[in-house]
Amino acid sequence: MKLRHRDDVTEYERKNLFYLLTISALYTLGLSMSNIFVNIFLWRQSHDIELLAVYNICIYLTQLFIFIIAGKWVKRFDRVIILRVGIILISLFFIGLLSLGSHALSVYMLLGAVLGAGYGFYLLAFSVLTFEVTEPHTRDYFNSTMGTLQSIAWMIGPLFAGYLITVLSGYKGYITIFFLSFVLFILAVITSIFLERRRTSGQYIIRRALQERKENPNWYRLVNAHFLQGMRDGVFLFAVGLWVFMITDRELTIGIYNFIYAGGSLLVYQLLNRWLKPSKRKTFILIGSVALYGAVVWIIYANTAIDLYLYGLIIGLSFPLFFAPFMSISYDVIGKARNARDYRVEYVVFKEIVLNFGRVISLVLFWIGLQFFPETQWLRYSLLIFGLGYLFAMLQIRKID
Repeated sequence: MKLRHRDDVTEYERKNLFYLLTISALYTLGLSMSNIFVNIFLWRQSHDIELLAVYNICIYLTQLFIFIIAGKWVKRFDRVIILRVGIILISLFFIGLLSLGSHALSVYMLLGAVLGAGYGFYLLAFSVLTFEVTEPHTRDYFNSTMGTLQSIAWMIGPLFAGYLITVLSGYKGYITIFFLSFVLFILAVITSIFLERRRTSGQYIIRRALQERKENPNWYRLVNAHFLQGMRDGVFLFAVGLWVFMITDRELTIGIYNFIYAGGSLLVYQLLNRWLKPSKRKTFILIGSVALYGAVVWIIYANTAIDLYLYGLIIGLSFPLFFAPFMSISYDVIGKARNARDYRVEYVVFKEIVLNFGRVISLVLFWIGLQFFPETQWLRYSLLIFGLGYLFAMLQIRKID
């Protein structure tokens, strides 16, 4: 049922859900046009996977640091302002890329740190706002709708960006898409002006979330699940796109691959918008996690563009089955945690800290593996090893009451 037809959703809730979804769509479109291609941009200059691993470690390590130190700011100040700070920092990252061009390789660690800081502020504020704007009866709708919009963005962004890079000579295509991403992030900042300002009172006590882990079995299992999610995401968020490019050596192939992936996701998110109910969440998560790991076995033997496109379709159909219900369960567990009204910021911050800690650990292990195995061989091994993350996360989620 569409949100405007529901009697249990107020006009105030509709407005904030609309603006938050719009911000998410603009942010995702900007990110989808450029995020994968930043890694390829650096790869073309260096041909060094170890350098890319360190660059991504800088992103997630800085993001983790921001979550640790900025949680207090999110509780003390307006979350919308923190959201804007994140988007502005991401915009500065792209200004840096536009200014440096082919010289970006000389400061890749600094660029990774700036981008990680931007991600940290944005995701921290967005996660808290999502918890505050949604209610148990609107979370499945919000997550499914957000997934739909993100899928559309991932269909349009990489395909358009890959086409531009292909038709424009040299680095002109890269510079163009980085500029367009910058514009989209500015539009997201402008949209944030219309969100209701939100503040919380009371002290920031992050140890409350840590203590809850010892006393609340559901929170303990959820935290474990997010750590395992991060263990997979840390490597997969950059390695798969790089693997696609290494096999085909064409940016347009990456665009087509993402178009197919996002198209499959769009279809499933539309179906979930109708079918996803609290009673079915764990079943969908089980199906999604098993299918996602089955796809890993396929891609490690891929050697043609068709193989990669089929992989994109499989994970596009499978990922929403895992992610949408998992996010709904995550926020429900937080909502039922002890004193969630007073400590909701602490719970969300701790969840994000654990998620990014998992990402950092997986990337550090990936970097260590590069010291002992040939690059291509270790890419295959790492996809098989870290791909287990969602399966183990699913086992934790199924134990949540």
